[in-house]
Amino acid sequence: MATEEKRKEILEKLRNAVIHYDEDTAKEASNEALNVGLESSDAIFNGLVSGMEEVGRLFEAQEYFVPEMLMCADALYAGLDILKPHVRKMDLGVKGSVVIGTVEGDVHDIGKNIVKMMFDVAGFTIYDLGRDVPLDKFVEEQMKTDSDLVCLSAMMTTTMGGMKKVIDNLKAKNPNIKIMIGGAPVSQDIAEKWGADGYAKDASNALKDAINLVSSLKKLKDEAEAKKVAK
Repeated sequence: MATEEKRKEILEKLRNAVIHYDEDTAKEASNEALNVGLESSDAIFNGLVSGMEEVGRLFEAQEYFVPEMLMCADALYAGLDILKPHVRKMDLGVKGSVVIGTVEGDVHDIGKNIVKMMFDVAGFTIYDLGRDVPLDKFVEEQMKTDSDLVCLSAMMTTTMGGMKKVIDNLKAKNPNIKIMIGGAPVSQDIAEKWGADGYAKDASNALKDAINLVSSLKKLKDEAEAKKVAK
């Protein structure tokens, strides 16, 4: 097992590799993490993803632009390719199914992919629609899969309006469906105003929120079943 000092050193190396879009260092530090017995999920979320969160901050502050962000994502994925096969599934007591995608007109999927990975590690069944997803497709996929949760992502103010349409359409078809939204231009206020059930500020928040939403949905379903039986 890695000492705490070694762990911090490797996590810092992974984080910086992403921030400075250094694919070679990301690979090297990922292999080092495995060699010293660091938990893969620790290396991913507290190293690589932590770096990507800082990249998001730099992007919002307009210190980084789309080209830098894409190069940072390449470094992130270079590390993930090595670490992800070694991640152990967590048992968080709740399993659910989720439809996830980036809304129509938006091709940014880095944040969506990180959130998807959190769901994967937590043992959720995932239906990933990818990026630039036609708005009706979210509704169709939820109806087809009977998923507990729909997660919508947008990175641009010009595309985030599509989320409201999807939320309205989903709630009209299935009032009990739980919907979470996230992405740089989105806020808690917008989520509440548009009728979303959750707002994902970052990947770990998304997972916590998802577990709470799925738990409450399962409770509703159980209560409905109990009423049927009682009749």
